Amino acid sequence: MSEKPIAEGGASYAAAGVDIEAGDRAVELMKEWVKKAQRPEVLGGLGGFAGLFDASALKNYERPLLASATDGVGTKVDIARQLGVYDSIGHDLVAMVMDDIVVCGAEPLFMTDYICVGKVHPERVAAIVKGIAEGCVLAGCALVGGETAEHPGLLGEDDFDVAGAGTGVVEADRLLGADRIRTGDAVIAMASSGLHSNGYSLVRHVLLNQAGLALDAHIEELSRTLGEELLEPTKIYSLDCLALMRTTEVHAFSHITGGGLAANLARVVPDELHAIVDRSTWTPAPIFDLVGRTGSVERLELEKTLNMGVGMIAIVPQESVDVALATLADRGVDAWVAGEITDRGEHPTGAALIGDYAS
Repeated sequence: MSEKPIAEGGASYAAAGVDIEAGDRAVELMKEWVKKAQRPEVLGGLGGFAGLFDASALKNYERPLLASATDGVGTKVDIARQLGVYDSIGHDLVAMVMDDIVVCGAEPLFMTDYICVGKVHPERVAAIVKGIAEGCVLAGCALVGGETAEHPGLLGEDDFDVAGAGTGVVEADRLLGADRIRTGDAVIAMASSGLHSNGYSLVRHVLLNQAGLALDAHIEELSRTLGEELLEPTKIYSLDCLALMRTTEVHAFSHITGGGLAANLARVVPDELHAIVDRSTWTPAPIFDLVGRTGSVERLELEKTLNMGVGMIAIVPQESVDVALATLADRGVDAWVAGEITDRGEHPTGAALIGDYAS
């Protein structure tokens, strides 16, 4: 059997498709952005094998509980790839991780990221990290490190994916959740900034594959191009939720992501209670109707896939409603009373939507 000739000089990492020099340049380009996403507890700089966070800051807690979460942004990255826009997808990543952490009442502390690419384009990687750093500033946490991996042969040269993990802290006696919720509590909805980062497999299938819409096409009902709508950054609610906890009593939060409003709200409602949300209290943004109408998607399917205009829920006692709404309004968050907590009774699930959306 004949053997393939070995290339002159032998095999190399570069010949296999991995460019170490490009990776080093990407690190240099991202340093300025990482510096912007710091907290005083962070020690050392970018480039070490591990990010360091001074845990002595937790001595001020009587019983600190660490909260941890990890997530990605799903197939929304393909929209960014097609449009060549890389500086907002990191913002989405922070939102998906840190808005999960704040649900239990935890203050976001720090985050790490993982960026996987088919080929390292230093400016693109730096743009992604820029978005992550800016998101960390909005969430009040530090970006303490990350990893960029080049996977030639597995991913195309322009393909990439992002993931992240975060840590927060909450005082044990301030931990939020189902055990605090009571009959009569109000369900306060906070508006989403659009689709956020869930349901993009359905959205891409309906709008791009079935309808054949172009990302650069101006859509009249959206008042902008389809691509601009689909890349709208996910709202980061972390500091808004913490502000609510400082100003009034909060029993629970629910981050509305994959699974939709009812399913995510049910995750924080105790077995003996039921959350009722009235659709007539808000009008979903036009993008939701566009997806449903274009793909003939049934409402139930839309509601279990997309957030339908609600990105975060706060459950508060009735006497806290006015302060809660005023606090959110002062912070520029569109919020309203969308429902209430009742006894479970004959309801088969922990949460349900009633009525029709306001037109």
